[in-house]
Amino acid sequence: MYYGDNGLRANDSEIGALTGLTLARVTVDTDRSEILFYSECGRMFIMVHDQDCCETVTIDDICGDITDIVGSPIVKAMESTSIGSNPLRGSETWTFYKIDTIKGGVTIRWYGTSNGYYSESASFYEVIGGGNIH
Repeated sequence: MYYGDNGLRANDSEIGALTGLTLARVTVDTDRSEILFYSECGRMFIMVHDQDCCETVTIDDICGDITDIVGSPIVKAMESTSIGSNPLRGSETWTFYKIDTIKGGVTIRWYGTSNGYYSESASFYEVIGGGNIH
């Protein structure tokens, strides 16, 4: 369960839950490191990092035009992860979210670092009660 700063409540989900949905809108907030997905059928999802003590996790890059995944059914939505280490930063994790429609697609890359004891990845949640917070 995720509880956002604005009272948002959401349940754990997986990016694959977007498959078959048509998105009406996507908002990217790089300051808070979150992405909101609003579907045409009223479902809402959030991709965010649950901040803990001793790690840094941010949206590192969005490859492609985010508007390409709006207005056309999603044909594929998947996650992949690459884990490594850096002598200066400690543990590193890159999480890639690939979302495709017949119009085009995007790859959202998150980058996380920590001392190895904290989460370095983003989470994907379905918002309880639909998408009326923004």
